[in-house]
Amino acid sequence: MEILPQRSTTAQVWEAAEEFIRLFHGENRDAGDPRHRLAAVRSELAETGTYRHTPEELVHGARVAWRNSNRCIGRLYWNSLRVRDRRESTAAEDIAAECFEHLREATNGGRVRPMITVFAPDAPDRPGPLIWSEQLVRYAGYGDHHSVTVGDARNAPLTEALLRLGWRGGAGTPFDLLPLVVQGVDDKPRWFDTPEDAVLEVPIGHPDDEGWAQWGLRWHAVPAISNMCLEIGGIHYPAAPFNGWYMGTEIGARNLADTDRYNLLPAVARRLGLDTSSDRSLWKDRALVELNRAVLHSFDRAGVTIADHHTESRRFLSHLEREERKGREVGAEWAWIVPPISGSATPVFHRTYEDRPSSTAYVHHPGAQDRAQGRDLV
Repeated sequence: MEILPQRSTTAQVWEAAEEFIRLFHGENRDAGDPRHRLAAVRSELAETGTYRHTPEELVHGARVAWRNSNRCIGRLYWNSLRVRDRRESTAAEDIAAECFEHLREATNGGRVRPMITVFAPDAPDRPGPLIWSEQLVRYAGYGDHHSVTVGDARNAPLTEALLRLGWRGGAGTPFDLLPLVVQGVDDKPRWFDTPEDAVLEVPIGHPDDEGWAQWGLRWHAVPAISNMCLEIGGIHYPAAPFNGWYMGTEIGARNLADTDRYNLLPAVARRLGLDTSSDRSLWKDRALVELNRAVLHSFDRAGVTIADHHTESRRFLSHLEREERKGREVGAEWAWIVPPISGSATPVFHRTYEDRPSSTAYVHHPGAQDRAQGRDLV
C-alpha cells in the first residue's frame, strides 16, 4: 500500500501488462498459452495507448492485489474476494449508487463478504473517476480540527468542507454518517447522503458492565477502503472500493482509542475506577484491553463478522506457509502486520518480513490523503 508514481508511457504499461498476463496464464491453466493474449494486448496498446482486461483478468488481478497487500494481515482468503465489474460507470451519481449497493451486498446481514467494486480506469485521454472519501462509511467530526468536541476528529476537515458545500450536517451525535464524496469523469467532486439502509452499525457494550450502553457507542460493520487505486498490469482503476472484515483492534485500539480519533481511554478508565494519575499504573493498557473486549463481545452478540488479533495472526502465518508451498514470496510491513495491542503475544511479532513492491497492488496515489481530508473540495 505504499505510494507509487503513476505509470504513463506505453512502454511502461506494456512491461507491467506482460508481467501480469504471464502471471494470469501461469496461475490459470485453463487460460492456455499467453502468447495470443500478449499479441492482442500489444496491438491494442499500439492502437489506443491502453488495453482492456477481460472479466477473468480483472477478477484475478483484484485478488492478486489483495494477496500482494504488504500492510494487510488478513490475506489468507484473498482468493475469495468477490469482484463487481462496474467499469462502464463514469458518472458520480452512478458510482455513488453502486458504492451504496456494494455496502449492502458486502454486509450480507452481518456475515461480511470480502468484496471490491471496480469502476472505469484511467485512459490516455482522460482520468478515471475518483472517490474522495477515505472509506465508504465515515463518521463526522464537528468542531476545530485540533479540539473536536463531537465525533471523529480525523474527519473534522472533511466535515467542515462538506458543511461549506451545503451539507446540513447530521443530528450532532458522535456517530453521524458523513456523505460520500465522488468525482465523476469530467466532473467536479459531489457529495451524496449515505442511505441508512446501506450501513449496518453495531452498538458497543461491555460483557461485564451494562452501564456502557448509556454512552451510545457504535461502529459500522464493513471497513470499505475507497481512496486507493487498484493497479493491474499497468492499468489504473482509481475508484475501486474494497473491503474485508474488521479485526477488533482496528476499532478498539485505533478508531475508538487513538487520541486523534475518539480518545475513549480516559472515559473507560474512569468507568473502571482506575488510577490515571500516572502512566505507571498501566491504566491505558487496562482500559485498552477492556475496550477491545467490548468491541469483540458486541460484534459477536450482533452476529457480525469480526476477527480477533490472536486468531488473525495465526491465519497470517498459515497464509505465509500456503504461499511458500506454491513458490510465491510474501511481502509484509512488520509495523502493520503486528497488532496494536499485545503484539509480542502473537506469533507474527517474532518474525521479520520484507516489504515487496508489486505492479499489481492497491496503492495510494499522490493527493489521495489530501482529498480524503476535503482539501480543495470547496
